[in-house]
Amino acid sequence: MFKQKLITIITLVMFLCACDMQQQQSQLSQIKAHNKIRVGTLAGASNYYQAVQGEQGFEYELAQEFADHLGVELEMVPFFNLSDMFSRLDNGDLDLIASGLTYDKTRAQTYRFGPTYRTISQKLVYKQGRVRPRDFDDLTGNLTVLAKSSHSLALQQIKQTHPNLTWQETEEFDEEELLQGVIDGDIDYTLADSHTLSLFRRYHPNLSIGFSVTRNDPIAWLLRKDGDDSLYALMVPFFGEVKQNNQLYVLEEKYFGHVRQFNYVNTLAYIEAIKDTLPKYQPWFEQYAGTLDWRLLAALSYQESMWNPRAKSPTGVRGIMMLTRDTAKQVGVTNRLAPEQNIKGGAEYLMKLEKRIPDRVPQPDRMWLALASYNIGWGHVNDARIITEQQGASPDKWADVKKRLPLLIKKRYYRNTKYGYSRGDVAVQYVDNIRRYYDALVWLDENDAIAPAEPEVVPAKESNVKPQTETQTVIEKPAQQEPSSTADSIQEAPITTEASKSTTTPPVLSPKKDDDKESK
Repeated sequence: MFKQKLITIITLVMFLCACDMQQQQSQLSQIKAHNKIRVGTLAGASNYYQAVQGEQGFEYELAQEFADHLGVELEMVPFFNLSDMFSRLDNGDLDLIASGLTYDKTRAQTYRFGPTYRTISQKLVYKQGRVRPRDFDDLTGNLTVLAKSSHSLALQQIKQTHPNLTWQETEEFDEEELLQGVIDGDIDYTLADSHTLSLFRRYHPNLSIGFSVTRNDPIAWLLRKDGDDSLYALMVPFFGEVKQNNQLYVLEEKYFGHVRQFNYVNTLAYIEAIKDTLPKYQPWFEQYAGTLDWRLLAALSYQESMWNPRAKSPTGVRGIMMLTRDTAKQVGVTNRLAPEQNIKGGAEYLMKLEKRIPDRVPQPDRMWLALASYNIGWGHVNDARIITEQQGASPDKWADVKKRLPLLIKKRYYRNTKYGYSRGDVAVQYVDNIRRYYDALVWLDENDAIAPAEPEVVPAKESNVKPQTETQTVIEKPAQQEPSSTADSIQEAPITTEASKSTTTPPVLSPKKDDDKESK
């Protein structure tokens, strides 16, 4: 009897000890034990979304890097409002939140913030056509923001100096739906983060910025504030590593690098051209795209000619894809003014350029390099890749090569290259423009917002006589300096335009002959 009681007591003690050990198990140990880290995020273009090629988004890819750093699988859990996401974190159903949330003293009382890795700003947004407000005192309608968001917290602080300020909060919509509400006229004003607004205005240029509500807000991941430092202790060196090895910059460039500059006039003209002009040529873009995405081919064509089949540059480059005579002959184009021929030839030339890029270069980097080559030639792009490698960066990453392309206008760099001087700075802006046009076209196409194709256009015949009605092609003038962060990078003033080929194909100052370059 005594022996049985002793065994029972020992068993009970062991059970209690095991429970206590389980309760004391660190967060990191639990993640390792389950071989999975659970990360919450708000679904959206800047954080996480499902694309044809699978899961995408800045926060998704950064969280995947962290999971790889820990040696576990990633479970990304998308949410549609902040209340549910914070509740799941509080209950232990999430290990952390990675959703582009800004640091706030009020929020820091409840949650632990990880290291800062980006900065943004909050903008007051209204629809083009209204009187621009320059301060909260100028608001003449309803202001609606997301409940429990950084926007709500910012307004609570501002109310201390603007006691008459009122606003509504909602959990029924996400940030993009609020922006759409402004477009539709259901909401007069809202607040938006600069990076979200940059992405949204690619296809909704009628959104305007009244003023900056905050500037340089630090963004960080959130964890429970429960005294467990195990996960946070690994988060600190992780962010140090991704900053040091340039991976953070590469992700920034991939998702936000091409939307830093905004031009209302050009974007509005592009949206109108998609409606009025693209349907005439879309069947040919689709027919001759081959291994390319027809929407990318169409975006390239708009950058080159604004879909004008009679476009001509001062250097003699012609047609809807802007081909030189030599390149036209290479790809079998006999009449550069015939849009079908020109589109077919431009597609073949772009695919030819892509094939010249080393097989080890992944997408989408190889396509951005190919587009830069379409503008200034593969020889010059490869010169920039060589400089990139010499400076210790990756010649296979567009984000790294993009930094070095502008060096080709500086004598101390181009005199040591094989192909000499080139307007690499223009090529950078050129690729950024195409990426913006492409993103907008993809969004509109996937939302069935592109008009059906029209009958084929009867082409004019090419001659050496310049038509009296001929239209010059223009591109956006490249920005003189790229912002160091996305915090206040959205520009309000229109960018001056100029003839594209007069800037994109300057004379080669180096005495070396560019035998490798295939000018368009």
